[in-house]
Amino acid sequence: MKLASLLVGVGAALSAAGTAHAAYNATRLRVPPAAPPPLAEQVSVLLPLRDEADRVAPCLRSLLGALDESTELVVLDDRSSDGTPEVVRRLAGGRARLVHGEPPPSGWLGKPWACAQLAKAASPNSTAYVFVDADVVVAPHAVRSAVALLRASGLDLVSPYPRQVTGTSAERLVQPLLQWSWLTTLPLGLVERSARPSLSAANGQLLCVDAAAYGRAGGHAAVRSEVVEDVALLRAFKRAGARGTVVDGTALATCRMYEGWPELRDGYSKSLWSAFGPPPAAAALLGLLGLAYVVPPLAALRGSRAGLLGYAAAVAGRVLVARRTGGRALPDALAHPVSITALGWLTARSHRLHRQGRLQWRGRPVTGA
Repeated sequence: MKLASLLVGVGAALSAAGTAHAAYNATRLRVPPAAPPPLAEQVSVLLPLRDEADRVAPCLRSLLGALDESTELVVLDDRSSDGTPEVVRRLAGGRARLVHGEPPPSGWLGKPWACAQLAKAASPNSTAYVFVDADVVVAPHAVRSAVALLRASGLDLVSPYPRQVTGTSAERLVQPLLQWSWLTTLPLGLVERSARPSLSAANGQLLCVDAAAYGRAGGHAAVRSEVVEDVALLRAFKRAGARGTVVDGTALATCRMYEGWPELRDGYSKSLWSAFGPPPAAAALLGLLGLAYVVPPLAALRGSRAGLLGYAAAVAGRVLVARRTGGRALPDALAHPVSITALGWLTARSHRLHRQGRLQWRGRPVTGA
């Protein structure tokens, strides 16, 4: 009983510390300007597409609305089989430059290869690149705001994290963990200053980089075999002496990353084996999360005051992050222990499928580094 009480107490303390850290990070999170000045430089907006005919229209319309005379839109069709290029031509006309992608060379995954081709196709006069995913809808000022923050901060990479849109119960259970995870665990000030790879957070849904720094870091060629290529790209920037961080993109963009449980399950299975490292590291991390966010509420059900306090702290942390990032706070935050359990199951599934060589995404095998 003493050991059980000790574990509950430690878990509750970890939960409270995580929430306190998230509250502090929320005050440090950089916010792009709401009324940015006109662009004073050439910028290339780069959009990779593969079989996105059924959902690229909102993204494309929003990007067209965010362009000005200093901005070009380059769209790469990554050998789609569903009529994606026709949708682009119909909606964008001559306002977007459509590039037809080549098959990935040996050693390359599809997303890094598509982004590398886009950067190569960008205007040589562009001094900044803005990478956007097909499930993102941007505000009219998004490009100008992202570039303005990039320049004002003196950073080489900024990742404005879009507001995550959720529809089904499964999405509401898992998707809020995205912002919650880095706000709770990463010291954002050190993310900017430190060259340590472990202190990195980025989201390829919307990513703004200095073109020269991108070249010095090796571009997407430096992360050619990385499944979680966005975080890996920031690490490549750091290795090249550049700096970058995740920033608040709540007012710049929205993203519904996955629609429904099957898509969410397969999407996370594709990447979690890489995101959390090899199985021993993943097991240790998930064990720590379980200690902090599953053990206390289970103890609370048996009348533990410490467990109840730990659970309350976890819910408070989820509510704080949701309100800071435009997510849905309640009642979703009450299910935080279930969210952590679901994350653990998805991670175990991801490692199992990777070990069996059964991971695929967009019709291509997922291997990675």
